[in-house]
Amino acid sequence: MKTDTIFYSLFKEFPSIFFELINQPTEQAATYEFTSREIKQLSFRLDGLFLPKNQTRNQPFYVVEVQFQLDEDLYYRLFAELFIFLRQYKPPYPWRVVVIYPTRRIEREQPLQFQELLTRVQRIYLDQLGESGSDSLGVRIVKLVIENQQTAPELARRLIDEAQTQIADATTKRDLIDLIETIIVYKLPQKSREEIEAMLGLSELKQTKVYQEAKQEGLEEGLVEGKQQGLTEGQLKAKLEAIPRMIQLGLSLEMIAEGLDLPLEVVQQACQLFDQQNVLAFIQLLNHQRELFSPEDLADLAFLIQPLPDKLEDLANAIAQWCKQEEHTAPYKAWRQILSDLLSATVENLLMINLNTLEPSASPVTKAMVQNAIEPGESSD
Repeated sequence: MKTDTIFYSLFKEFPSIFFELINQPTEQAATYEFTSREIKQLSFRLDGLFLPKNQTRNQPFYVVEVQFQLDEDLYYRLFAELFIFLRQYKPPYPWRVVVIYPTRRIEREQPLQFQELLTRVQRIYLDQLGESGSDSLGVRIVKLVIENQQTAPELARRLIDEAQTQIADATTKRDLIDLIETIIVYKLPQKSREEIEAMLGLSELKQTKVYQEAKQEGLEEGLVEGKQQGLTEGQLKAKLEAIPRMIQLGLSLEMIAEGLDLPLEVVQQACQLFDQQNVLAFIQLLNHQRELFSPEDLADLAFLIQPLPDKLEDLANAIAQWCKQEEHTAPYKAWRQILSDLLSATVENLLMINLNTLEPSASPVTKAMVQNAIEPGESSD
């Protein structure tokens, strides 16, 4: 599991959970900013930093390390990075370190060199979180990370039910539910996202008006956040245009979001839109440049599409694989040209946050539409 990514997303979206874990008032979350910081001399990076927003307050800054694998050198590396960071940035706050372990067995303490320094390190062992945290939804979501595969889906369903009843704000509720789903995706890599949605009872929930409105609001906030971070529209555009190429390299949506430093919500929405444009471009090609397809090509396409489920991602992947075959060079080049124009318009719309035209469900692309383009008037399913 990419536990560091999960915890980074969790603390970024819900910093109050971190303060729950270290037994500090959750109100402190409002006075901190969660970030990461490059240590340039040695290309180190402190991936989790809670920095006080107000320099006049006598608050510590926190270095957060998530460690789920045995590592004899963890404290050597961690303290080396910490003290290089102190020298480079000279923060006006005292330091604290928080290390999150799944279990005490993973830790390699190294007391010979670090006994005194370890007094300023708080170790959290997820399997030892007491019943005192059982009433906290946030802490129970953290503990879901170490739940075994057999019982994790049932626990996730209960947490989703609790989030729906306990959380009033629609956007916060959606973010928590998406986080729970992401944890299960990582825990059950053999399952597709559609299977996990069905397993957790999310398929119908995601179609509700409240969830869709919260999703759109999250996309707006994510793009605005990118602009507020000092990115120009050109930089944002370059990041959005990189998403389809990164998908082709086999990267997960979470890895893409982390690598491009974009909110996961933006990457998810962009991927849906790009899949939609893949299929729309191919339908346009069939309708307007049909001479590029031989009768054998059309028969092959009909045979390829017929058994597929009516899912946008499956349709887009099948079309892309067919076009990339060596014998389909002419349709491939024409498809890429149409797709380039559509993707360029999609990126521009994303930058303008024109959600009325972006929402895929507003004008769904279906399997029947593809079949009609292949064999006009003869589609069947």
